[in-house]
Amino acid sequence: MDALIDLLQQNALMPRADMARLLDKDPAELDSAITKLEAEGVILGYQAIINREKWDTEKVTAIIEVKITPERDGGFDRIASRIAKFEEVQSCYLVSGGYDLLIVIEAASLRNAAAFVAEKLSTIGAVQATATHFRLKTYKENGTFHQLETAAERLSVSP
Repeated sequence: MDALIDLLQQNALMPRADMARLLDKDPAELDSAITKLEAEGVILGYQAIINREKWDTEKVTAIIEVKITPERDGGFDRIASRIAKFEEVQSCYLVSGGYDLLIVIEAASLRNAAAFVAEKLSTIGAVQATATHFRLKTYKENGTFHQLETAAERLSVSP
């Protein structure tokens, strides 16, 4: 099953017949396994990885570290769930270290990202502190390189 998950993460659009051949499985058996993984909630969805430098968009991505006070009987879960429901939030993780949550947001502009932090995130009573980092350039995302490194051409040395 791990090999199937790996293949789907690498390229979910790979024809099922090719996947079945690579995994040495019957195509019907493979379809059944994928359907089961989807039904069990192991596979939650399929997404394209977009190269934002080639897709003309002015959207801003921010990674925000959030320090929160956990709730009695709810811990971090209820607050994280509340934060995750904002439409700007693309991802929300409980993390170790100096901050408790790591959230990734997408906003129309820097002003909108700042407004999200000031007007939505910081107004939640349990939020103690935030640190916002803006994505400037992407080199690799979800295992996929956005730009291949080009070898620098060396100039010949002459006396």
